[in-house]
Amino acid sequence: MYDVIIVGAGPAGASAAIYTARGNLKTLVIDKAPNTGALAITHKIANYPGVIGELSGKDLLDTMREQAKGFGAEFIQTTITDVDVEGDTKYVFTADGMYEGKSIIIATGSKGRNRMLPGEENLMGRGVSTCATCDGAFFEGKTVAVIGDSEEALEEAQALGKFASHIHFVVPRPELQGVHHVPELTGTNILYKTKPLEVLGDNQVQGLRIRTSSGAEEVLAVDGVFVFLSGSKPGTDFLQDQVPLDEDGFMILDSSMQSSVPGVFGAGEVRRTPVKQAVVAAADGAIAAMAVDKFINKRAQLIPQYK
Repeated sequence: MYDVIIVGAGPAGASAAIYTARGNLKTLVIDKAPNTGALAITHKIANYPGVIGELSGKDLLDTMREQAKGFGAEFIQTTITDVDVEGDTKYVFTADGMYEGKSIIIATGSKGRNRMLPGEENLMGRGVSTCATCDGAFFEGKTVAVIGDSEEALEEAQALGKFASHIHFVVPRPELQGVHHVPELTGTNILYKTKPLEVLGDNQVQGLRIRTSSGAEEVLAVDGVFVFLSGSKPGTDFLQDQVPLDEDGFMILDSSMQSSVPGVFGAGEVRRTPVKQAVVAAADGAIAAMAVDKFINKRAQLIPQYK
């Protein structure tokens, strides 16, 4: 019987494991694919607090996981087939057996679109990104493409305008969805009714092949491609209506990352985060872990770990 089972070993899950294990809670972390999450495939990170210089997302995660293991957390790699979290004991069924916990933290992040552009996956972290806030500074003075048709895509294009010298804003639809007024974007060429076809490049992005509104195909010479197409959903399907979710599948949590189901917590991109950043997910994990400590030990309030 574990005190807490953490599902997911990204920045939220790994951070939670550091705090629960250091708090002397028997901790199990389950992750089906440790090296395929959004942070793990990020090629360069330069804005994580306390880390000077650039490193890969995988290196940062490896450090966080080793830190959690050093405090006694147990990590296993397997696939979850089912869960039962409604009772006092939380049951997690996997391809390798069943695990029991007094509490559970869901930190499964979000799952990508069903279909990626040709070349997108291979060049992820090598010019392809899904976060302007994370990677915009790497494209100072360069030409990039933004792909999307939502308010989020517009906001990301605006953020990139601080760094890139020129932006091709590729909008597959005739207009931006939910946007009533498009502000003037300096150095940005908006291409409506334009379909992205393929990200080009060997080890680094070199171009984006598109089909224009006239039906003609052409190649945009770009150094980076930022993709904000719809389809990214929180990885909460396996909860099977046992925990309240909103209309888009995000867990409904309070300020301490607790759901309305006793002993069930969430962290990271399973909730509606204000921004998608590793540091935000890690903070969520820390809060969820201290809330678990409060729940397990029946404390009146959260106890921060200062020492």
